[in-house]
Amino acid sequence: MVKEFITSAIKKVTLDLIYQVVDERTEKILDNVEEVKKQQKEDFRYLVQKIDTDTASIRNEFGQFKGEVKDEFTQLRSEFGQFKSEVKDEFGQIRNEFGQLRNEFGQLRSDFGQLRNEVGQLNQRIDTVIQMLVNIKQQG
Repeated sequence: MVKEFITSAIKKVTLDLIYQVVDERTEKILDNVEEVKKQQKEDFRYLVQKIDTDTASIRNEFGQFKGEVKDEFTQLRSEFGQFKSEVKDEFGQIRNEFGQLRNEFGQLRSDFGQLRNEVGQLNQRIDTVIQMLVNIKQQG
């Protein structure tokens, strides 16, 4: 019976020691898990803050780029408007010059027709003079 009591006491003490070691290790593991959770929270906060900062920076850069693009489009529209106006003016001048050329061509046609008539009249006179000369020669 003493042997049983000693065996039972040794078992109890051994179990108590094992439970105590397990409890200590479990507590350490739980502390480590808690520390990892804290570190993860801090890392997550840092990443969220970094993402927010980067997002704000990108939005700012995008806003600047958008403004620059808008300014460029405005400038291009203005230049296009000026170019369009210049082209319209050039076409107007070309139309005027074409109209003048058309008028000059019409005048040249008229002058050429008049020259034809005059040449025709001269030819008739020459024919008349030749006929008169032929008549004079035949009579004389």
